[in-house]
Amino acid sequence: MPRVLSIIMTLNNDKYLSILEQIRWNGKPKCPYCGSTNATAYKKEKRYHCNSCYTSFSVTVGTLFHKTHVSLDKWFLAIRLVMDSSGGISVRQLAKEIGVNKNTAASMVKRIKEEDLRVLERFVGRKF
Repeated sequence: MPRVLSIIMTLNNDKYLSILEQIRWNGKPKCPYCGSTNATAYKKEKRYHCNSCYTSFSVTVGTLFHKTHVSLDKWFLAIRLVMDSSGGISVRQLAKEIGVNKNTAASMVKRIKEEDLRVLERFVGRKF
């Protein structure tokens, strides 16, 4: 396992979800479908139930992380590696660094490049 990956992976997925909740909602869940802050947390999952529109949601809805099976620690590392490389990191190199196959890495790079730069800066906590 590459050294960078072992350092970044010291946080677990729940910790990254908590960080993402703080960044997006400032600690108060907000429904991405209706905008209500009247939500109840599910006990066994990191999901919420909106008491206004009756939908279920998580902090990843409406972000580049939504509907992917890649853990958030790998996403945050991928964002940092893609944004830090001046000439761009190859898909194969990214796949090797974060421990995914090249097709997954290619999909991640596409999503990262399509995302607004200001949003990415908030996720990784620095300017690019």
